[in-house]
Amino acid sequence: MAIEITYDVTGTEEFKAAMEQFDSGMQQQVHEQLRKWAADVKVSAMQRVPVKTGHLRRSIYAKVGEWVAEVGADAVYAMAVELGTRYMRARPFLFSAFQESLPQLEAIIGEAIETAKREAGL
Repeated sequence: MAIEITYDVTGTEEFKAAMEQFDSGMQQQVHEQLRKWAADVKVSAMQRVPVKTGHLRRSIYAKVGEWVAEVGADAVYAMAVELGTRYMRARPFLFSAFQESLPQLEAIIGEAIETAKREAGL
């Protein structure tokens, strides 16, 4: 004894195309929003950093790759200023900038995903 079930699904190609557009759109939207967020964190860190010569402030950077935002400082002594030493108290400028901006990050990512869904027609 055998039972045969057949079904016809229409719209699978359209759905596949929408999902591919969503994936591409979501990546683009998230990347753009991360770039803006990282730039804001950089500005905040630059406003908080202690300044003697300006070298440390000029060394602060923001980079965004695929799904990764990096904000840091290239000056050799950046970590000593951020974390302190046994001779100098910590003067955090990066951590406090991140801490202040983290609540915005979740909203930004959620908004980027919603925009990508709308653009894909989902």
